[in-house]
Amino acid sequence: MLAQLPLSKDLVLVGGGHSHALVMRHWAMNPLPGARLTVIDPTPIVAYSGMLPGFVAGHYSQAELSIDLNRLARAAGARLVVGAVSHIDPVRQLVSVPGYPDIGYDAASVDIGITSAMPTLPGFAKHGVPAKPLGPFAERWSAFVARVLAARETDAPLPDDVVIIGGGVAGAELAMAAAYALRGQGGPGARVLLVDRGTALSVLPARTRARMLAGLKAQNVELVEQAQVIAVHAGGVELASGRMLASAFTIGAAGALPHAWLSDCGLQMHEGFLCINAQLQSSDPLIFAAGDCAHMVENPRPKAGVFAVRQAPVLLENLRATLMDTPLRSYHPQHDYLKLISLGGKLALAGKWGFAASGPALWRWKDRIDRKFMNMLADLPQMPQPALPRERAAGLSEAQESTAMCGGCGAKVGRGALNAALSAASGPGRDDILVLPGDDAALLLIGGERQVISTDHLRAFTHDPALMARITAVHALGDIWAMGAAPQAALASVTLPRMSGPLQQRSLGEIMQVANEVMAEAGAQIVGGHSAMGTELTIGFTVTGLCARAPITLAGAQPGDAIIITGPIGSGVILAADMQTKAEATDVLACFAHMSQGQGAASKILAQAHAMTDVTGFGLAGHLQGICAASGCGALLDLAAVPLMSGAEALTAAGVRSTIWDDNRAAAEIEGTDSPRGALLYDPQTAGGLLAAVAPGAAAELLAQLRAAGYGAAIIGEMQAGAAVVSLR
Repeated sequence: MLAQLPLSKDLVLVGGGHSHALVMRHWAMNPLPGARLTVIDPTPIVAYSGMLPGFVAGHYSQAELSIDLNRLARAAGARLVVGAVSHIDPVRQLVSVPGYPDIGYDAASVDIGITSAMPTLPGFAKHGVPAKPLGPFAERWSAFVARVLAARETDAPLPDDVVIIGGGVAGAELAMAAAYALRGQGGPGARVLLVDRGTALSVLPARTRARMLAGLKAQNVELVEQAQVIAVHAGGVELASGRMLASAFTIGAAGALPHAWLSDCGLQMHEGFLCINAQLQSSDPLIFAAGDCAHMVENPRPKAGVFAVRQAPVLLENLRATLMDTPLRSYHPQHDYLKLISLGGKLALAGKWGFAASGPALWRWKDRIDRKFMNMLADLPQMPQPALPRERAAGLSEAQESTAMCGGCGAKVGRGALNAALSAASGPGRDDILVLPGDDAALLLIGGERQVISTDHLRAFTHDPALMARITAVHALGDIWAMGAAPQAALASVTLPRMSGPLQQRSLGEIMQVANEVMAEAGAQIVGGHSAMGTELTIGFTVTGLCARAPITLAGAQPGDAIIITGPIGSGVILAADMQTKAEATDVLACFAHMSQGQGAASKILAQAHAMTDVTGFGLAGHLQGICAASGCGALLDLAAVPLMSGAEALTAAGVRSTIWDDNRAAAEIEGTDSPRGALLYDPQTAGGLLAAVAPGAAAELLAQLRAAGYGAAIIGEMQAGAAVVSLR
């Protein structure tokens, strides 16, 4: 029932830190009716800080310390915007993300962590790797270790010395982990140095520091103290004393630095960190903050993940209270906290109230705590289906239990029902309108000019109206590009979910800004349209285009023609899996990128194609079958050559299917397509690539031009004489 209630408030979470990850999980279990949630982060996957040293040491895979923000957002019914926030305007209540429409809010929260970058240290930006943000660090460390281990199998191994700048707890923990990974398992020649401008670990109590120093010694980490780093070079770190420390991988872990853009938002700051009160509010009562990016004015505490985790319940309650206009709750941080520190191997140190202990049992305890936290963020709640009434029409239970309807082209009507409806609806013909059999666009003859017209609309598959507008606009232009026409004009049709006036303005503003950008880039202009409110978001465009020459249609393919596709397939199964929180974030984002790629340049490259269409709702098999039927010849398809989107084949093998998949297979079944790769031939595509039959002698050059233009194009078969059927090579 919540989905049927109107939306009235926008909550925006800036950053995917630990506090916000927990807020999203709890929001998934208990969303606030009437509130729309948006999450913004530069990456769809963030790293859990508690497991980072274990990852560096090789105890965890990168997947094990990764928090999938896309899955969390999907479970919470939230929009995920992948981008780096550059500004928050408290006066206009807007969040700015470069390359994206400004995002309005009624309440906002900031949890962006800190950075270990050293912008003033010469050479660090080019040759150093900051330990934070964690995600980019983890990526680069994985690549470094892989190169080193591979090189050790050869006669000329790569340099593998590591230097960590910053002798605090974080730097020491990373030093022990790196030493264990590179030398603790028997690797030759690795040397790890921990550099500090003063005395390493001086902030720790004596007992804790002594055990940490013993841990560093056990891992053969070399301490370089009272040393001022003056520059980082490609092969080493230069000290003020003139000493050069050889380094193949230089890590910056010297202190916690704030993100610079926060200081330009007009909010009260403390040394670059956002000041917050006991209710976690900034100097603007509508903007909250948590985690390392915030400074607790009334109860200052060191930068530690434990505070971010414990702030989360209070942050969630106060964000909800702000949107409901009810009283806020205070957060009371503990005076001391248990520190569990990895010692390189599967050993850990525990310290609190000046006492310290270490050993393998503490590692197992730390491991259980970390895994419990990660499992909580991975084991996402599934919203139950509403209970059915006792008296109901026959078949309703089966319909309720079936897979949820997909968005995009996966929600389209099957080809059989569509063809039957269209044939029954055909009226008397006109001399100035040419409806081309099987083509989605009609050809209009106006004063001797050729104009094509087509319409398309999509059911939303993402909670992001701006992204939905971009992909829908590209999708609607596909029919124009497929006929070799130049886009001319467009009418927009938008149905918004029920929402308040301010949210209507925000949503329509985002949609039309992006739609205008896509249409303008294609050479078309939006000249009007229609808007309404309904139960869910749908966006559509009616588009016209001009043909300087006869349009390219489904008919015209000739035996021997090479078949070219301009991009990979698999969007249907990825979108279906995303709705079920089964898809990997990187695969979903890559899928969105493919669907956002316009086919205008490809259309120009393929201007001399004998036949062409865009691959959309009926899948590759259905659209290739359409070319065969209209051209009166068959097609021999090389299944192994068909490019696939990342993750699509694995999801298909796991049994994930789009809603229209069964209809697509029934309409264009090809013998020998029982494999997961074969099943993808029936996968409905949204904003898919172009499918063209071209002269065989020109195919190689056209393919090279398409790839040079940025398309993942491939030659996937050839047209054949004979019956109008598709077969596999």
